[in-house]
Amino acid sequence: MTSVRRPPSTQAAVEEPLAFQGELLSVTALLARSLAEPDQVSADRSLRHDAASNAVFGRLLLAEGEELAEVWRLAVLQTLDDYSSALKRGGVELAQCVFHHEPALTGSAEIDAAFAGLAEYLADRDGWVAPEWTSAAATVARWYPGVPRIFREDADRESPPAFRRRGIFITDSSLARA
Repeated sequence: MTSVRRPPSTQAAVEEPLAFQGELLSVTALLARSLAEPDQVSADRSLRHDAASNAVFGRLLLAEGEELAEVWRLAVLQTLDDYSSALKRGGVELAQCVFHHEPALTGSAEIDAAFAGLAEYLADRDGWVAPEWTSAAATVARWYPGVPRIFREDADRESPPAFRRRGIFITDSSLARA
């Protein structure tokens, strides 16, 4: 049986394992620390995506036969991610620009209402005026995007008014992002 020798640099690394020398923090402690530190506003003031471009993507997904729950995740929640990124980079002034252009209709009243609900919810939360187009948005009978049947009572109680008014019911954790 032949023996395969590792190169000397690899052998040294195997013989002398590195030891973590930092402070081990829980997820709760990491989150608390990140919230305590002031956000640094980036010089990059551009938007790569906004609600309007994500609505176009949503329309394409629907045309390809995607389920509404997938379009919620890939278009509406992506808009939330885009907003959060812009908020970190440029504050509310940049973040609200994610909703400056009215999204074109997607072909789904649920998704159209969700874009308007998200804009109004974030405007209320972060202290800016929701765009005029949100007041004319569609409403739906009753939609629980991404909410399993077992949590629908929670969604009935917890859904923010901006979504509830449009017939969309979500839980407190529906908009939680990693």
